[in-house]
Amino acid sequence: MTAYRYLATCPTGIGTLLMQELASLGADDLIEKPVGVSFSGDLALAYRVCLWSRLANRVVLQLSNQEVESAEGLYQAVGTIDWRAHLSAKSTFMVNFSGRAQWMRNAQFGAQKVKDAIVDQFRAKHGERPNVNTKTPQVVFDVYVNQKQVTVSLNTSGAPLFQRGYRQTTGEAPLNEVVAAGLIRLSGWDKKSTFFDPMCGSGTLLIEAALIAANIPPSIERRHFALKNFANFDEKLWEELTDHSKERLSSLPCKIVGSDASAEMVTKARRNLRGLPIGRFVETSVESFQEVSSPEGGGIMISNPPYGERMGEEIEELYEELGNWMKSE
Repeated sequence: MTAYRYLATCPTGIGTLLMQELASLGADDLIEKPVGVSFSGDLALAYRVCLWSRLANRVVLQLSNQEVESAEGLYQAVGTIDWRAHLSAKSTFMVNFSGRAQWMRNAQFGAQKVKDAIVDQFRAKHGERPNVNTKTPQVVFDVYVNQKQVTVSLNTSGAPLFQRGYRQTTGEAPLNEVVAAGLIRLSGWDKKSTFFDPMCGSGTLLIEAALIAANIPPSIERRHFALKNFANFDEKLWEELTDHSKERLSSLPCKIVGSDASAEMVTKARRNLRGLPIGRFVETSVESFQEVSSPEGGGIMISNPPYGERMGEEIEELYEELGNWMKSE
């Protein structure tokens, strides 16, 4: 069993929670970083994290970490990686390049050097080469330069993992799904008491809470993962993981309730819920928060109320009413 080094990125403030989540999924040697958490594990672990992580934005597999002192040195370092193990000549790929070094003109120049090294290796060894696609690449490589240190990584998730795949429609300022899941985890909700959102918008918090309560992978409805395009993709293992996660539910262990003053937003929330196996268990209604009473038996309320310049002078009145309602209810 080959052990790899990974980095899972996450929003600021939930790194410790992400460490706990990754440990529960089987990760070893966890180290919290400013941008996320690095960890070790086999290839199957990357599959589990991409499918099950509620708190990671991206998961990248570190391929190489070397010292480089010139553009030619970058080309040589990239050339030491066996690229055929990660993509085929028929794959399309893209290089995300970032960081700074005295010898590097700009990120575009660095990305071109990496691309040349990959393509030249394919030509020399196999007589054919993969093509670059910057819009819809099948495989994405991340290269980060910090003066002499160059790290080359393979993006296993592709598009950010907050793109769960369940959204049919959104509001004007939808809450990021990873942030929503992080807020729920930070709240200490026990998954038994009522979860309540009186300004639910298109339903992000309700859906994330329901997925957590039902122990359903957050990305179960997501169709695209970059790892499916890797040369060593294990389709049988992936199917085992996803099939096991699609067991039919008959109920939730708690009540999940949402409302919104906008009928249009509640319709959007219901549309997003409809495509999920837990959707029919979530209660929604068209009501302003002032009309709503706290749930019988108590529970926990998390909400993402309107804010920002688009609210204008209404914001002060809204928040005063919200504070009064929260005190009374």
